[in-house]
Amino acid sequence: MAARRIAFINEKGGTCKTTLAVNVAAYLAGKKKRRVLLVDLDTQGHAAKSLGVDPRGALRNVFHLLTEPGVTLDEVTLPTSTEHLFVVPSWKDMAEFPTVAGNDARRAYRLQEALAPALERYDVIVFDAPPSLGLTTTNILVAAEEVVVPVATTYLALDGCAEMVDTVAEVKARFGHDALRISLVVPTLYRKTQLADEIVEKLKAYFPKRTAEPFALSVTVDEAQSHGKTIWEYAPWSRGATMLQGIAEAVDRAGT
Repeated sequence: MAARRIAFINEKGGTCKTTLAVNVAAYLAGKKKRRVLLVDLDTQGHAAKSLGVDPRGALRNVFHLLTEPGVTLDEVTLPTSTEHLFVVPSWKDMAEFPTVAGNDARRAYRLQEALAPALERYDVIVFDAPPSLGLTTTNILVAAEEVVVPVATTYLALDGCAEMVDTVAEVKARFGHDALRISLVVPTLYRKTQLADEIVEKLKAYFPKRTAEPFALSVTVDEAQSHGKTIWEYAPWSRGATMLQGIAEAVDRAGT
């Protein structure tokens, strides 16, 4: 059976996208015993950093996998401290990907083709996308089948969510990718305010049965990331861990 392919995407930054991608991947690997590949495609390299892996120390990263024909997936895949979890790091050179691949007629399929060997090796492939729409994000949507959208419970957040819905529909139509769908929406940066509650209710109305419980601000989760650890390693019994476990379970159920 081919791996599930789950992309964490929001075209706006500051939505806890990487936090969710990293910790959900770690939960599925460590708690559910799935073999998980986390593919970072953001120039900041925060997914690897959050797992205690320095992307600057990797001789090759996802950019080389996508732009150099001789580079294999094994060459850019690194182990992590979480059993069954592996990461393909990214770094600043990923910013050059649209320029390097721009003239290739199959430029939107580069990630899908590069990850073909992973489909039978892993149970789940998780993508951490950059906070912008462009060739990299298009590659992710073509390679993925499920999209998890973190939505900050702040002013104008619903506009960003609507844009993501339109983008997914556009990719489905343009590339004949009928399997692509938004499997889960996660309200993030939640505080108990009237505005935040209104946003959550609107998300639940628009995405019935596909809206996770809100993810509130958590100092413990921030501390875990600063130490290069997942919440399960740093503070597994904390409130942050409880919230992230609920989201990870919702992601897991979304695939059934």
